Amino acid sequence: MKSAVETLNPTRVRLTVEVPFEELKPSLDAAYKKINQQVSIPGFRKGKIPARVIDQRFGRGAVLEEAVNDALPKFYTEAVNEGELNPLGQPEVDITELKDGELLTFTAEVDIRPALEIPDYSGIEVTVDAVEVTDEDVEKSVEQLRERFATTSPVERAAAEGDIVTVNLEAKVDGEVLEDGVAEGVDYTIGSGQLLDGIDEAVTGLETGGTATFTSELKGGSAEGKEAEVKVDVTAVKARELPALDDEFAQLASEFDTLDALKADSRERLARMKKFDQATQAQEKVLEELLKLVEVPMPEKLLEDEINTRKHNLEHHQLGQMGLDLAKYLEIQGKSAEELDAELKEQAEKGIRTQFVLDEIVNKEKLSVGQDELTEHLMRRAQTSGMSPDQFAQAVVEQGQVPMLVGEVARGKALATVVEAATVKDANGEVVSLEDEDETEAATEAVEAAEGTEAK
Repeated sequence: MKSAVETLNPTRVRLTVEVPFEELKPSLDAAYKKINQQVSIPGFRKGKIPARVIDQRFGRGAVLEEAVNDALPKFYTEAVNEGELNPLGQPEVDITELKDGELLTFTAEVDIRPALEIPDYSGIEVTVDAVEVTDEDVEKSVEQLRERFATTSPVERAAAEGDIVTVNLEAKVDGEVLEDGVAEGVDYTIGSGQLLDGIDEAVTGLETGGTATFTSELKGGSAEGKEAEVKVDVTAVKARELPALDDEFAQLASEFDTLDALKADSRERLARMKKFDQATQAQEKVLEELLKLVEVPMPEKLLEDEINTRKHNLEHHQLGQMGLDLAKYLEIQGKSAEELDAELKEQAEKGIRTQFVLDEIVNKEKLSVGQDELTEHLMRRAQTSGMSPDQFAQAVVEQGQVPMLVGEVARGKALATVVEAATVKDANGEVVSLEDEDETEAATEAVEAAEGTEAK
């Protein structure tokens, strides 16, 4: 077999492959054997039909077609390896010549990974938020914990903001009560904004047994988007009572004996969270600067496929889970279809560029992924997917996605390597050290966000 590579552009090549006919013999023998097992001819035992009889009955062309279809993947792979190419996606194959007993010639056009020059990235400098935990942050955290231990009790007074009212609702459109417009025994916290627009004003000031009517645009159901007249009956008013902020509360809500110890733990926890957020911010900013340094030719077919994949995921997975269609989503976002397409293209280009550049750094720095690193990443991805680690691992193996996960971790390590070489300062001008056990995890998350893999 002989092959030649013609570069069509920085991301696409055409392979021309010539195969002497004798190299087709194994596939030709396999084709006769396959046809032998599929057909019956009177006077011959199944599987024992001579090749000349098959040629007479079914035509030599049918046998050649079967043999060539069987052989093409092998010869294509050999040509790719011989040319030291990194193909992307499936090739477009065209058989240009097939001379029985003499020669097979075919061409294969395919997108390839572009050759990239990674410049010195040690000069990258970025600024991130400083890690500062204020007394106000601690108080807010403790207050949120306090809210979780709030109790409610009925009150004999008018409802006010923060109270919980139990209500019955009846919605009418054009004077007709909707079949799905009636609800009873709904608990609603005044001021939460979690029901219909206008309900806060309607129930504020009402006591148990009170009634009000208001107009609101329906957010769901058969009359979604229409103006409805809504009647609300208050059947109960309950006040929320927060526990006192003292040592007794600390013992109730945590493993600490004193409120001071609880606050100290909250301060440490918030500092760890802000430190991780700072690391993630550093990864994202360093990645942005790195991508500015590298010229990445864009494979058109790969870009088109990635845009289509992202749009499919948005329409059929993300929006479906929220009960929205694309038209409603665009209306809510205030975007046109053209603006969405431009946004998806920008995201897809960034994802592809991120993958190409970081993969090149993986090769350049000879980075590898250990079993422990892969297992840790798999467990984190399982957690975010809502599956158990065993279920997620089984799905990954069945779908052949282990190399994808390895690639994600490797690219995270590549980005962590770049961040380590870069200069990261906080808003106060202090140099930030990100050398801890969470650095690669934060980098991997930043890579997933840039590539869009966290949504796939």
